[in-house]
Amino acid sequence: MDGLFDSETNRKAPLAARLRPRSLSDFLGQKHLVGEGSFIRKIIEKREPPPSIIFWGPPGCGKTTLALLLAEATDCKLVKVNAVLSGVAELKSIFAKAQDERKFYGRRTILFIDEIHRFNRAQQDVLLPYVEDGSIILIGATTENPYFTLNSTLISRCRVLKLEPLEEKDISFILDRAMKDDEELNSSHITLEEGAKTLIVRYANRDARQALNILEGAVFLVRSKNKDVIEPSDIEELFTERIFRYDEHGEEHYNLISAFIKSMRGSDPDAAVYWLVRMIDSGEDPRFIARRMAIQAAEDVGNADPMALVVAVNALLALEYVGLPEAIIPLSQAAIYIASAPKSNSICNAISKVREDLKDKVLGETPMHLRNIEDSGYKYPHNFPGHFVIQDYLPKALLGRRYYEPSDEGKEKEVKERLNKLWKGKKEF
Repeated sequence: MDGLFDSETNRKAPLAARLRPRSLSDFLGQKHLVGEGSFIRKIIEKREPPPSIIFWGPPGCGKTTLALLLAEATDCKLVKVNAVLSGVAELKSIFAKAQDERKFYGRRTILFIDEIHRFNRAQQDVLLPYVEDGSIILIGATTENPYFTLNSTLISRCRVLKLEPLEEKDISFILDRAMKDDEELNSSHITLEEGAKTLIVRYANRDARQALNILEGAVFLVRSKNKDVIEPSDIEELFTERIFRYDEHGEEHYNLISAFIKSMRGSDPDAAVYWLVRMIDSGEDPRFIARRMAIQAAEDVGNADPMALVVAVNALLALEYVGLPEAIIPLSQAAIYIASAPKSNSICNAISKVREDLKDKVLGETPMHLRNIEDSGYKYPHNFPGHFVIQDYLPKALLGRRYYEPSDEGKEKEVKERLNKLWKGKKEF
């Protein structure tokens, strides 16, 4: 049997790869999945091919390791792809080889797709028939809720297993094990002060891979200083020097999306496209960005330019059907359009006013002429000149209440003029 871990255990591999657990006895956390009598443990102990699985959990919690352990224990061939880099042509080639492997050698293939939530709908649809007929066993890893980011038809053919973040004590144990068991760290004769380890645990945010990456960076840093002890100041220095760092679940994620939204609202297309490209190139989920733009188009542009929402929604559709890298073009088009459009928040103001009344006022009954009954007295607008007739549409207790107040910006100015003309003598918009 080919060793699935062999390529990751050489000394040139990153520390996180060299220290990857090679058995369940070395695996930390996820007791609900790997503990006695658990789902994953039963599969490994029986050495039978697993069903298709989606591992859902935060970074560095063991998703990839579990896929490797399953393939190793069940003698399945493992093919690893990254959703950001793989296209339909590559997938079809993998499917053909998997079918041959099963036909001629009786061996199943596990297709492990990292960041599977980044697959667009077309790519996800390509997987379906091969998962369904057993040509491949799909194991996907995602940090996003798969019930929101994956097709329901694909989800229905997989078992979704949720992984939890590691405990801080687990991260501390992993660091101790690295200092003790890794050949390269041992040969460097570098020690890790307890205070420095505490900082690494804090900065890693319960992410084992992040913790080992920090430790490896710290070792490199102290070597460059001809030191043999990693101190707290070294960890602080390491983080001070790390630029363009992006954690899509951390503070920087919220900082960048906030800057992007405020740039569009502030009518600065240059800043809007800058923050958009920076987020995409840093690894942000493009669907999150596209959804935010659809909201932005309605929230900050609204009826001042109704095409803004059309452009934003079409950018979201283009992303689903085209995928990255090409989809960055329609996404940028939408961001620039929204930033350049006239602005109005009158729709949001209308919603807020309605909710205030729903919460605070005693609301009247539905007017008789608007009820779903015959001969109610309702006047059908299309029977009148201009397809309009003045009649009351609000409950009696709210007559005269103004919710929608169009601005004088863009197309909304025309809306305001038309409504004032229609309702002349009844109310002013």
